[in-house]
Amino acid sequence: MVEYIITGEPQRTEKYDYPLDAIREIIINMIVHRDYRDSGNSVVKIFDDRMEFFNPGKLYDDITIEKLVSGDYSSRSRNRALAKIFKEAGIIERYGSGIKRIINACIDHGIVAPLFEEYQHGFRVVLYKQKNSGGVSGGVSGGVSGGINSIYELIQKQPKLKAKQIAEQLQTSFNWS
Repeated sequence: MVEYIITGEPQRTEKYDYPLDAIREIIINMIVHRDYRDSGNSVVKIFDDRMEFFNPGKLYDDITIEKLVSGDYSSRSRNRALAKIFKEAGIIERYGSGIKRIINACIDHGIVAPLFEEYQHGFRVVLYKQKNSGGVSGGVSGGVSGGINSIYELIQKQPKLKAKQIAEQLQTSFNWS
């Protein structure tokens, strides 16, 4: 969907529900980072309030959601030849900058931060149509999503952990009161 904004200039301004730069970056990442050994499909779903992008193949190597969102990782590609072709064609501007570009595009567009998650046998990105009210909710949403994903990953790996042990491993505080 597109919003037409009349500014008094001769030509109207068009604003889409989602930042086109973010969608472009997500699709490029889906092609370059897909696990082509998996016969599952890459899927884009469009809902009234969000867009979901799913790609077969979990995060590569030791990269976690937290490292991805914070930018604290070294860029590696599952498909080096594809990455090189996209880079030489000018489709990829700089290795390892895509996630930050997606987040910044959402912030600049005035919508809440995207959700990045390992989902089933792959990776999913969710763009929300919801407007960011005042700049805090996007960061809060991203922080909460990241925290939830950390806990979920830890419980998946070690299902018998107690709450206090989870807090210790995530290096966060734990209080019974």
